[in-house]
Amino acid sequence: MKLIVENLEMVYKNNNEPLKVLKKISFKVKENEFLCILGPSGCGKTTILNAIAGFITFNKGKIFLDGELILKPTRKIAVVFQNYALFPWKTVKENISVGLRLNGFPKHQIEKIVNYYLKIMQLKSFQNYYPNELSGGMQQRVAVSRALANNPEIILMDEPFGSLDSQTRINLQEQLLKIWHRHKKTIIFVTHDVDEAILLGDRILVLKDKKVSKEFYISLKRPRNQDLKFDKKFIELKKKITKAINTLNST
Repeated sequence: MKLIVENLEMVYKNNNEPLKVLKKISFKVKENEFLCILGPSGCGKTTILNAIAGFITFNKGKIFLDGELILKPTRKIAVVFQNYALFPWKTVKENISVGLRLNGFPKHQIEKIVNYYLKIMQLKSFQNYYPNELSGGMQQRVAVSRALANNPEIILMDEPFGSLDSQTRINLQEQLLKIWHRHKKTIIFVTHDVDEAILLGDRILVLKDKKVSKEFYISLKRPRNQDLKFDKKFIELKKKITKAINTLNST
Protein backbone atom coordinates (compact mmCIF):
# COMPACT_ATOMS: atom_id res chain seq x y z
CA MET A 1 0.00 0.00 0.00
CA LYS A 2 1.16 3.53 -0.83
CA LEU A 3 -0.65 5.25 2.04
CA ILE A 4 -2.20 3.88 5.23
CA VAL A 5 -4.44 5.92 7.53
CA GLU A 6 -5.11 4.16 10.85
CA ASN A 7 -7.74 5.19 13.40
CA LEU A 8 -7.31 8.90 12.77
CA GLU A 9 -9.04 11.13 15.34
CA MET A 10 -9.05 14.90 15.56
CA VAL A 11 -10.54 17.04 18.32
CA TYR A 12 -10.65 20.85 18.31
CA LYS A 13 -11.47 23.03 21.28
CA ASN A 14 -14.41 25.40 20.78
CA ASN A 15 -14.77 27.79 23.75
CA ASN A 16 -12.80 25.21 25.76
CA GLU A 17 -15.36 22.55 24.79
CA PRO A 18 -14.01 19.55 22.82
CA LEU A 19 -15.31 19.33 19.26
CA LYS A 20 -14.60 16.01 17.53
CA VAL A 21 -13.84 16.56 13.84
CA LEU A 22 -12.74 13.03 12.88
CA LYS A 23 -13.73 9.71 14.43
CA LYS A 24 -11.45 6.71 13.88
CA ILE A 25 -10.88 7.29 10.17
CA SER A 26 -9.12 4.31 8.56
CA PHE A 27 -8.39 3.57 4.91
CA LYS A 28 -5.60 2.48 2.57
CA VAL A 29 -4.58 3.87 -0.80
CA LYS A 30 -2.79 1.85 -3.48
CA GLU A 31 0.00 3.26 -5.62
CA ASN A 32 -1.38 5.10 -8.69
CA GLU A 33 -4.94 4.92 -7.32
CA PHE A 34 -7.35 7.80 -7.85
CA LEU A 35 -9.31 7.94 -4.58
CA CYS A 36 -12.23 10.34 -4.12
CA ILE A 37 -13.50 11.37 -0.69
CA LEU A 38 -17.13 12.42 -0.96
CA GLY A 39 -19.25 14.23 1.58
CA PRO A 40 -21.01 17.47 2.51
CA SER A 41 -19.30 20.55 3.96
CA GLY A 42 -18.19 20.10 7.55
CA CYS A 43 -17.82 16.32 7.47
CA GLY A 44 -14.02 16.38 7.93
CA LYS A 45 -12.78 15.96 4.34
CA THR A 46 -10.32 18.85 4.41
CA THR A 47 -9.08 17.89 7.87
CA ILE A 48 -8.15 14.43 6.54
CA LEU A 49 -6.11 16.00 3.72
CA ASN A 50 -4.38 18.40 6.13
CA ALA A 51 -3.44 15.46 8.36
CA ILE A 52 -2.04 13.45 5.43
CA ALA A 53 -0.10 16.51 4.23
CA GLY A 54 1.46 16.89 7.67
CA PHE A 55 -0.04 20.35 8.17
CA ILE A 56 -1.79 19.54 11.46
CA THR A 57 -1.17 17.42 14.52
CA PHE A 58 -3.98 14.94 15.12
CA ASN A 59 -4.99 13.55 18.51
CA LYS A 60 -4.96 9.82 17.79
CA GLY A 61 -4.02 7.46 15.00
CA LYS A 62 -1.15 7.07 12.53
CA ILE A 63 -0.52 7.83 8.87
CA PHE A 64 2.12 5.93 6.90
CA LEU A 65 3.57 6.74 3.48
CA ASP A 66 5.62 3.88 2.02
CA GLY A 67 5.89 2.45 5.54
CA GLU A 68 7.21 5.67 7.07
CA LEU A 69 5.23 7.65 9.65
CA ILE A 70 4.08 11.07 8.46
CA LEU A 71 4.83 13.68 11.13
CA LYS A 72 5.45 16.78 9.02
CA PRO A 73 5.14 18.05 5.44
CA THR A 74 7.20 16.15 2.87
CA ARG A 75 8.24 16.69 -0.75
CA LYS A 76 6.56 13.37 -1.55
CA ILE A 77 3.11 14.94 -1.03
CA ALA A 78 1.74 17.95 -2.91
CA VAL A 79 -1.50 19.81 -2.22
CA VAL A 80 -3.83 21.64 -4.61
CA PHE A 81 -6.18 23.95 -2.71
CA GLN A 82 -9.60 25.24 -3.73
CA ASN A 83 -8.44 28.88 -3.51
CA TYR A 84 -5.42 28.36 -5.88
CA ALA A 85 -2.87 29.72 -3.32
CA LEU A 86 -0.65 31.32 -5.98
CA PHE A 87 1.98 33.96 -5.27
CA PRO A 88 0.43 37.18 -6.64
CA TRP A 89 3.81 38.85 -7.26
CA LYS A 90 5.06 35.98 -9.43
CA THR A 91 4.19 35.21 -13.04
CA VAL A 92 2.62 31.94 -14.17
CA LYS A 93 6.04 30.57 -15.10
CA GLU A 94 7.57 31.68 -11.80
CA ASN A 95 4.71 30.17 -9.78
CA ILE A 96 5.13 26.79 -11.44
CA SER A 97 8.90 26.82 -10.82
CA VAL A 98 8.75 27.78 -7.10
CA GLY A 99 9.14 24.28 -5.66
CA LEU A 100 11.82 23.31 -8.15
CA ARG A 101 13.90 26.36 -7.23
CA LEU A 102 13.49 25.74 -3.49
CA ASN A 103 14.64 22.15 -3.98
CA GLY A 104 17.78 23.23 -5.82
CA PHE A 105 17.05 21.96 -9.32
CA PRO A 106 19.52 23.24 -11.95
CA LYS A 107 18.27 26.07 -14.15
CA HIS A 108 18.15 24.06 -17.40
CA GLN A 109 16.11 21.31 -15.74
CA ILE A 110 13.67 23.83 -14.25
CA GLU A 111 13.20 25.37 -17.69
CA LYS A 112 12.51 21.96 -19.26
CA ILE A 113 10.00 20.86 -16.60
CA VAL A 114 8.15 24.19 -16.49
CA ASN A 115 7.87 24.38 -20.28
CA TYR A 116 6.45 20.86 -20.35
CA TYR A 117 3.61 21.78 -17.98
CA LEU A 118 3.01 25.12 -19.66
CA LYS A 119 2.41 23.15 -22.84
CA ILE A 120 0.19 20.32 -21.58
CA MET A 121 -1.89 22.67 -19.41
CA GLN A 122 -2.29 25.12 -22.31
CA LEU A 123 -0.62 27.96 -20.42
CA LYS A 124 2.25 28.77 -22.79
CA SER A 125 0.61 31.98 -24.03
CA PHE A 126 0.04 33.12 -20.43
CA GLN A 127 3.48 32.29 -18.95
CA ASN A 128 4.31 35.94 -18.23
CA TYR A 129 0.90 36.87 -16.81
CA TYR A 130 0.32 37.47 -13.10
CA PRO A 131 -2.46 35.63 -11.19
CA ASN A 132 -4.75 38.67 -11.06
CA GLU A 133 -4.70 38.77 -14.86
CA LEU A 134 -6.04 35.21 -15.13
CA SER A 135 -9.50 33.64 -14.81
CA GLY A 136 -10.21 31.26 -11.93
CA GLY A 137 -9.85 28.28 -14.25
CA MET A 138 -6.47 29.48 -15.49
CA GLN A 139 -5.26 30.06 -11.93
CA GLN A 140 -6.22 26.52 -10.99
CA ARG A 141 -4.33 25.18 -14.01
CA VAL A 142 -1.26 26.98 -12.67
CA ALA A 143 -1.80 25.49 -9.20
CA VAL A 144 -2.13 21.96 -10.62
CA SER A 145 0.95 22.50 -12.81
CA ARG A 146 2.98 23.66 -9.80
CA ALA A 147 2.00 20.54 -7.85
CA LEU A 148 2.84 18.20 -10.74
CA ALA A 149 6.13 19.94 -11.58
CA ASN A 150 7.61 18.82 -8.26
CA ASN A 151 6.94 15.17 -9.21
CA PRO A 152 5.30 14.20 -5.87
CA GLU A 153 4.31 10.63 -5.09
CA ILE A 154 0.87 11.70 -3.87
CA ILE A 155 -1.27 14.68 -4.86
CA LEU A 156 -3.98 15.86 -2.46
CA MET A 157 -6.74 17.91 -4.10
CA ASP A 158 -9.19 19.80 -1.89
CA GLU A 159 -12.30 20.54 -4.01
CA PRO A 160 -10.03 22.18 -6.59
CA PHE A 161 -12.84 22.82 -9.09
CA GLY A 162 -15.59 23.62 -6.60
CA SER A 163 -15.66 27.38 -7.16
CA LEU A 164 -15.47 27.28 -10.96
CA ASP A 165 -18.28 27.65 -13.47
CA SER A 166 -19.72 24.48 -14.99
CA GLN A 167 -17.91 24.59 -18.35
CA THR A 168 -14.52 25.44 -16.84
CA ARG A 169 -15.00 22.66 -14.30
CA ILE A 170 -15.73 20.15 -17.08
CA ASN A 171 -12.64 21.24 -19.02
CA LEU A 172 -10.37 20.89 -15.99
CA GLN A 173 -11.84 17.51 -15.06
CA GLU A 174 -11.00 16.20 -18.52
CA GLN A 175 -7.51 17.71 -18.39
CA LEU A 176 -6.89 16.10 -15.01
CA LEU A 177 -8.06 12.72 -16.35
CA LYS A 178 -5.62 12.99 -19.27
CA ILE A 179 -2.73 13.96 -16.98
CA TRP A 180 -3.49 11.15 -14.52
CA HIS A 181 -3.76 8.64 -17.36
CA ARG A 182 -0.35 9.78 -18.66
CA HIS A 183 1.55 10.02 -15.36
CA LYS A 184 -0.41 7.63 -13.09
CA LYS A 185 0.09 9.63 -9.89
CA THR A 186 -1.57 8.61 -6.65
CA ILE A 187 -4.36 11.17 -6.13
CA ILE A 188 -6.70 11.77 -3.19
CA PHE A 189 -9.45 14.08 -4.39
CA VAL A 190 -12.00 15.69 -2.06
CA THR A 191 -15.39 16.68 -3.50
CA HIS A 192 -19.08 16.99 -2.64
CA ASP A 193 -20.13 16.29 -6.25
CA VAL A 194 -21.25 12.70 -6.97
CA ASP A 195 -20.80 13.02 -10.76
CA GLU A 196 -17.26 14.32 -10.32
CA ALA A 197 -16.31 11.52 -7.93
CA ILE A 198 -17.60 8.80 -10.29
CA LEU A 199 -16.02 10.36 -13.37
CA LEU A 200 -12.57 10.72 -11.79
CA GLY A 201 -12.20 8.00 -9.20
CA ASP A 202 -11.19 4.37 -8.95
CA ARG A 203 -12.83 4.29 -5.54
CA ILE A 204 -15.08 6.55 -3.49
CA LEU A 205 -15.16 6.90 0.29
CA VAL A 206 -18.36 8.49 1.60
CA LEU A 207 -17.99 10.42 4.86
CA LYS A 208 -20.79 10.84 7.34
CA ASP A 209 -20.69 11.89 10.99
CA LYS A 210 -16.91 12.46 10.79
CA LYS A 211 -16.11 8.88 9.70
CA VAL A 212 -16.08 6.64 6.62
CA SER A 213 -19.59 5.26 6.24
CA LYS A 214 -19.62 3.76 2.73
CA GLU A 215 -17.13 2.63 0.11
CA PHE A 216 -17.74 2.24 -3.63
CA TYR A 217 -15.41 0.76 -6.26
CA ILE A 218 -15.72 2.34 -9.72
CA SER A 219 -15.22 -0.32 -12.39
CA LEU A 220 -16.04 1.94 -15.36
CA LYS A 221 -13.49 1.66 -18.15
CA ARG A 222 -10.71 4.18 -18.67
CA PRO A 223 -9.86 6.51 -20.34
CA ARG A 224 -12.97 8.47 -19.41
CA ASN A 225 -14.62 11.67 -20.58
CA GLN A 226 -17.85 13.57 -19.99
CA ASP A 227 -19.80 11.27 -22.35
CA LEU A 228 -19.55 8.63 -19.64
CA LYS A 229 -22.23 10.49 -17.66
CA PHE A 230 -24.84 9.25 -20.17
CA ASP A 231 -23.75 5.63 -19.81
CA LYS A 232 -26.25 3.30 -18.16
CA LYS A 233 -23.67 1.99 -15.67
CA PHE A 234 -22.73 5.54 -14.66
CA ILE A 235 -26.38 6.48 -14.08
CA GLU A 236 -27.03 3.33 -12.03
CA LEU A 237 -23.95 3.94 -9.92
CA LYS A 238 -24.94 7.57 -9.37
CA LYS A 239 -28.38 6.46 -8.16
CA LYS A 240 -26.81 3.94 -5.78
CA ILE A 241 -24.33 6.44 -4.30
CA THR A 242 -26.92 9.24 -4.06
CA LYS A 243 -29.34 6.89 -2.34
CA ALA A 244 -26.65 5.83 0.13
CA ILE A 245 -25.80 9.47 0.92
CA ASN A 246 -29.47 10.41 1.38
CA THR A 247 -29.98 7.41 3.66
CA LEU A 248 -26.94 8.42 5.72
CA ASN A 249 -28.16 11.99 5.94
CA SER A 250 -31.59 10.92 7.19
CA THR A 251 -30.26 8.78 10.03
